[in-house]
Amino acid sequence: MDQSNTTAGIDRRALLAASVTVVLWASAFVSIRGSADWFGPGALALGRLLAGSVALGLILLIRRGGLPSRAAWPGILGSGILWFGVYMVALNWGEHGVDAGTAAMVVNVGPMVIALLGGWLLKEGFPPMLLAGMAVSFAGAVVVGISQSDGGASSLVGVLLCLLAAVAYGGGVVSQKPALKHASPLQVTTFGCLVGAVMCLPFAGQLVSQVSKAPLSATLNMLYLGIFPTAVAFSTWAYALARTTAGKMGATTYAVPALVVLISWIALGEVPGLMTLFGGALCLGGVAVSRMRGKRRAAAPAAVPVPEAAPASDTP
Repeated sequence: MDQSNTTAGIDRRALLAASVTVVLWASAFVSIRGSADWFGPGALALGRLLAGSVALGLILLIRRGGLPSRAAWPGILGSGILWFGVYMVALNWGEHGVDAGTAAMVVNVGPMVIALLGGWLLKEGFPPMLLAGMAVSFAGAVVVGISQSDGGASSLVGVLLCLLAAVAYGGGVVSQKPALKHASPLQVTTFGCLVGAVMCLPFAGQLVSQVSKAPLSATLNMLYLGIFPTAVAFSTWAYALARTTAGKMGATTYAVPALVVLISWIALGEVPGLMTLFGGALCLGGVAVSRMRGKRRAAAPAAVPVPEAAPASDTP
């Protein structure tokens, strides 16, 4: 078998899986915004995670996936707490104060967070371009916050919550990557989702109360979030992450804000203003700068070996 063809096939499958994730995650920002009037941040996260856990659990049982190995559990717990738990509650809460497109732009600082945590936890160092990218993205987040605040504090808090979601997202990816060495993508996603659902159980009473008052469309929105942007999209993400690096996977999410703006314009009539777009561009520009490589010093020319003198011969 041709090894190059095999490798290309794996890359294509990973790219297809990542593309599915990007589209579904973009739709999630819009769905969250559409449900925010009827569900609190914690209640919406719990409903989404319960729906996702049921869907993933059924698939795991049908495929007889079994339990992950003990070595995978630290990463599963880390991603479950940070990504499925903290991320989803913070993002839901943040979208009470900012529109879907702005939330997607701010959360997309996450790939830079992944690079930072990789430099610290994986001992990869902190290149100057990474630090420069941090500064640019922070400036972009400030511009987005000012453009959305209208002199008040609520929207600025929303931007800060989205930044918290970005940090939790980055930490979740860094936690999830090692777990995929010891468990399948389906196992890592299923049990990570269950951990997140357990974290959100304190909001169970609120969820029951709000479901009874919410219109059917809002409840269906919540179920959509659980089945597609959670069960399907997180599974395709884990599948692709197992076949490439965390940095490359993070780069695929750069397309999310543009898709969110398009979807939110069609579904909700929301289009960020010019200043918001500029701030979001700075956020993404900072992420791009952080992934650039600085100029390397020219390597010293290799020494030309001097041939050794031929040994003296006893023969005349």
